[in-house]
Amino acid sequence: MTPNPIPAASTLQPETTQPNGVALIAAERERQISVEGWTAEHDDSRTKGELARAAACYAHFAGEYSSDGTIWREIGNRGDENDRMPGGWPFHPSWWKPSFTHDHTARMRELVKAGALIVAEIDRLQRAIAAEENT
Repeated sequence: MTPNPIPAASTLQPETTQPNGVALIAAERERQISVEGWTAEHDDSRTKGELARAAACYAHFAGEYSSDGTIWREIGNRGDENDRMPGGWPFHPSWWKPSFTHDHTARMRELVKAGALIVAEIDRLQRAIAAEENT
């Protein structure tokens, strides 16, 4: 009797109709390009780590919530929604667009934004490396 082969990884995963994290990040990166206009050319002008720092800010903001969705602490001292804009935010304050709700969906949204910004920075670095190798 031939033993049953190991099932494919996809059959071991719980069934869900929601996209996984990689798919959510890819969709957000596409949105950043098509809706916000953050093209490769635009990203290539960000040579001082801005994309990585913006990603870190969104990830940090997502981490400011406890497991029950309540905020642990405020980041700023201005008394408005921008209080929670981290000091390391590299862009104009109008581009800081977190979800100002206190639930798991909002935390996930911030992590998706962070992931898409990380993808943008990795792609930018790959283009920079390729350009250096061709000179």
